Amino acid sequence: MLELHPTRNMECTLTAVNLKGKLATFSEHWAPKIVSSFNGHDVMVVKVKGEFNWHSHADTDDFFLVLKGEITIKLRDQDIHLKEGEMFVVPKGVEHCPVAENEAEVLLIEPHGTPNTGDPNTAEKKVVI
Repeated sequence: MLELHPTRNMECTLTAVNLKGKLATFSEHWAPKIVSSFNGHDVMVVKVKGEFNWHSHADTDDFFLVLKGEITIKLRDQDIHLKEGEMFVVPKGVEHCPVAENEAEVLLIEPHGTPNTGDPNTAEKKVVI
């Protein structure tokens, strides 16, 4: 993944984003970190462990790509088990609950400003790393 870095004369240089390196900079769970953006979307990495809360996103799908470990995306009528290298897109409006028995690392893509809980009042503040 490439990252834009503005230079003094406002031109941009391109550099690769090292996801493993970005993930090494934090340890908290369920706190997405923005590592890049494209077309109005945040590209984020997150460490997960345990169960998140049941939620949905009324206006957007929810993209999950497992980089390390395994997660389960609980849906009301089924569970989606994801291993390293697998991805799943939760359709907009579908209630879901991500769960990881052991720590896992996940890449997320969401439109900029999308609250991770589906509710801006309870969402984790996203930071750029």
